[in-house]
Amino acid sequence: MNKAWIYVFITSFLELVWIYGFNVASTWWHWAILVPIIILDFLILSKACESLPTGTVYAIFAAAGTVGTALMDIYFFDEHLTLAKIFFIGILVLGVIALNLTDDTNKKEVTE
Repeated sequence: MNKAWIYVFITSFLELVWIYGFNVASTWWHWAILVPIIILDFLILSKACESLPTGTVYAIFAAAGTVGTALMDIYFFDEHLTLAKIFFIGILVLGVIALNLTDDTNKKEVTE
């Protein structure tokens, strides 16, 4: 696995950590923990963009945050899972996959 993809995985995970933190933070020291996590997250995001197409990295980052937040709401905060949520989560995942495949296709066309 390419090191840049590891950065994408880490930044997507950290995004979910600080989004969860937004939901549960209630004192100043919670925020004192969250702010460095957010800063670290964006630093790692920028490292991923150095080696991979920025559009792909951001699409994965945003989709992981959206899907992860929807699932977090269901499992941790007692939201309901509906067919509409499943449908739109599926569209997000398919969009990220298609964007990644399109970036790979464009790279092959440029190198040939």
